[in-house]
Amino acid sequence: MVCVKIRHREVATSPSPNQITIKGSKMTQRIISQKELKRILHYCPETGVFTWIAQVGNRIKIGDAAGNLSVYGYMEIQIHNVRYTLHRLAFLYMTGEFPELQVDHINQIRDDNRWGNLRDVSFQENKKNCTMYSNNSSGTTGVYWDKRRKKWYATIANSKTNKFLGYFEAKQSAINARSEANKEYGYHVNHGS
Repeated sequence: MVCVKIRHREVATSPSPNQITIKGSKMTQRIISQKELKRILHYCPETGVFTWIAQVGNRIKIGDAAGNLSVYGYMEIQIHNVRYTLHRLAFLYMTGEFPELQVDHINQIRDDNRWGNLRDVSFQENKKNCTMYSNNSSGTTGVYWDKRRKKWYATIANSKTNKFLGYFEAKQSAINARSEANKEYGYHVNHGS
């Protein structure tokens, strides 16, 4: 049996060529291989849709689209009693490996799993392509109203720290400062939309 490390967990190849086993702190989990994935599902990179091509359960019908929308807005599926998100399975299907980092949906639509819409990025890069928070009151990410000073101000996250961009009399000036900082610090053009 061959062992390798994946993100600080021991992984051993199982006797079956279709799966590998991850030994965690509380349980042993079987992870699907690309070969097994392609045996039971078809992935269309142009549409991002997975379709069942083998019956692995009583409720599965060959030809049906696979997956359900999770409470977090991602498409997910259960295979051999293990839950997977479809965007991570798209990487396994296309490259033969799960993504090493995080999967960013470039257009910020969490259930759009088209291959051209997915990229393997670090946590910091993924945060540079986020939607605007629902509690945002200014209408622009990183722009806020200071009640005490009665001025607008702008900030931006840079390498795990917030950088203050200044106070402004006009809201548009704060928006412009944040827009320039987005370009300077490599934020995705979709960030905050």
